[in-house]
Parts: sequence; structure tokens; C-alpha cells
Amino acid sequence: MATVGGMTGEAEADGATPPQPVRVLIVDDDALVRAGLSMIFGGVPDLRVVAEVSDGTEVLAAVAAHRPDVVLMDIRMPRMDGLAATEALRRTPQPPEVLVLTTFDADEYVLRALRAGAGGFLLKDTPPAEIVQAVRRVAAGEATLSPTVTRRLIAHVTGPGTPGRRDADQRRDRATRLLAGLSAREREVAVAIGQGWSNAEISAALFMSVATVKAYVSRLLTKLELSNRVQVALLVHDAELV
Repeated sequence: MATVGGMTGEAEADGATPPQPVRVLIVDDDALVRAGLSMIFGGVPDLRVVAEVSDGTEVLAAVAAHRPDVVLMDIRMPRMDGLAATEALRRTPQPPEVLVLTTFDADEYVLRALRAGAGGFLLKDTPPAEIVQAVRRVAAGEATLSPTVTRRLIAHVTGPGTPGRRDADQRRDRATRLLAGLSAREREVAVAIGQGWSNAEISAALFMSVATVKAYVSRLLTKLELSNRVQVALLVHDAELV
């Protein structure tokens, strides 16, 4: 993996304190993957790897000890998988954001992790620059969720003959009911999130300031009782609005 440089922000010319780097915990049972990710982040001034662990059983202790902002979480690990670790982590007070590392052969697990509160997912062959941007986005509260890949995941899980197909109608009814309680503008923002748009893209499309978009996103999370915008996106997909 190549090293990528760059910062999201710099200190102001007047000597203001520069922003603290995003603290990253890497969770993967493959030592080569951990080394590659550490190499990527080692060349990026605004990201810092604070710890690496090889199994989900080590996540809670590592988070308590190192207080990362973002956890890069592998799905398949020998003792505790990334799904169980994500669910355990999201039950703790003020948990860090979780970014799932995956391959397509773990589709159903990815969706379960996202529904549990993960902030997005990355394929393990994602280019280094995109990995860096994904970590920055998740740390800033933005979704790292490709609409095309999400549709592929959902189609895989809810296709004919799968257990997901049997509860698809139940999820659709629940999502439709929840979204029906939104105002017209809130619904527009929710659908835009479901399309994978950033706050800036929603701002331009709906003719509102980015600050207003952020306020709407916060309101949606409160009204829908969700923990992040990825879950809003999945709810919109469940309701078949995108």
C-alpha cells in the first residue's frame, strides 16, 4: 500500500493551535493488513494510529486505553468477529466511530454491522487515498457509504431464498412508518442521505446552508432514534425510496 500525505486543516496564520490528529485504532487479524494501514496513516499528518489489535475481544480494552476517534474494524476474526465487537462497542458511552473493513464475501455481516451503528465500510482493496478520506469523513460524522455498493449489498441479502427476504417486508413497513413522521423537508434530507450525498452536496441540491443541513441531520437522528447517518441511509433503502 502506498503512503498518502495531506491534511484536512492547517493552523491559521495568526498562530492558532492546529487541530488534533484523528486517532485511529486498527482491528484486524492479518498482520500484513495492519502493517499496510499503519504505513498509510504514518504519512498523513492529521491521522495517527494509536493502537493495533488482532481480535474483537481486545477492542473494548484498547478503546478504553487509547480513546480513538475511529476504529477500523475487520469483520472476520477468530475469537470475536467485527460484528460482535461493533455491537459491544456501540453499547458503551460515547463510543468512537466504526469503519468496517470487508470483502464482498461477507455482505450480510457488513449490513448487520451498519445496522448496529458502524459509520461505513471499506473494501480491503480500496486505494490508500480513499481510505484516508474515508477515515476523515467518518471522524467528521459523514457517511462512508457508496450508494451503488449499498444497493448491491442489500440486493445480496434480500434476494430470493435468503433469510433477509423473509423480513424485507417487515423492515419496509417499519421504515415507511418512521419516515412518515418526518416533515417534507426532513424527508428530502433523509432521501439525499440515502443517495450517499455529503452535507455539501445536500446543501447545493436543496438550496440550504451546510449548517442548516447539519441541523436537519441531527434532527433526523433524534426523531428516528438512530446513531448515525448510515442508519438513516439504510432506513431510506428499507423504505425503497432510493
